[in-house]
Amino acid sequence: MAKEASNKIALILSGGGIRGIAHVGLLRAMQEFDLRADEVSGASIGALVGALYSNGNPCEEILNFFKETPLFRPNNFAFNKAGLFDTDKYYKVLQSYLGHSSFEALKSKLYVIATELGEGREVVFQEGELIRPLLASAALPPVFSPVEIDQKIYADGGILNNFPLEYVRKKSLKIGSNTTVINSLQKKDISNAIQLTTRVSSIMIHSSTAKKLDGCDIYIAPKELRSIGLLDKTAIEKAYNIGYEHGCKAIEAYLKAND
Repeated sequence: MAKEASNKIALILSGGGIRGIAHVGLLRAMQEFDLRADEVSGASIGALVGALYSNGNPCEEILNFFKETPLFRPNNFAFNKAGLFDTDKYYKVLQSYLGHSSFEALKSKLYVIATELGEGREVVFQEGELIRPLLASAALPPVFSPVEIDQKIYADGGILNNFPLEYVRKKSLKIGSNTTVINSLQKKDISNAIQLTTRVSSIMIHSSTAKKLDGCDIYIAPKELRSIGLLDKTAIEKAYNIGYEHGCKAIEAYLKAND
């Protein structure tokens, strides 16, 4: 890595559902090594974690956001919308943690990736209204309904770009966290069209993400996250601890190699 890049740090955070709480563990490790990112690029839960981090929320608050936000409350059921739960219902709780809804009010530059469903294209949000793009980026189909922004419909950013490395400065110390993992499956686990489609999509997302990790100076991709279900809120602490342990080891290894 070029020496002139060492004073700028970029953070890239993948999707991954509850497994993405490992991002917060990495943030704690970065804090302990006095590493602070100047810019953050994220998709899905990576965008949510990245926004709270860019806002200056401490790790404890970011962790509490995911612990306290009721994902599957009956009041959040979607009616007359595509999806089981209405993503718009989570607007107020996210705003309560951010305290505002503006990219410009953040302390670090933030890139939020979402998928525009009408034309099937990747979109990056980086200015103006913040919360609706965040909700769109994390709207995992078919669980959460798509989000409308300026008369266009958006869903999970991880569909087209699960590890948005391209948007950060090339001359920076790049720290990445990939929490998209795939488990080994048996023939019986792929017995219908839905299971087949889900499996193929997971493989494609995982493969495209793994190829980008070499573009980072420091990164974590913990295999232990395989034991955590995509939406298993009971495993939040486990994912956090995994991210912290891997983060500490990865940073220590980088510093030792570049001492």
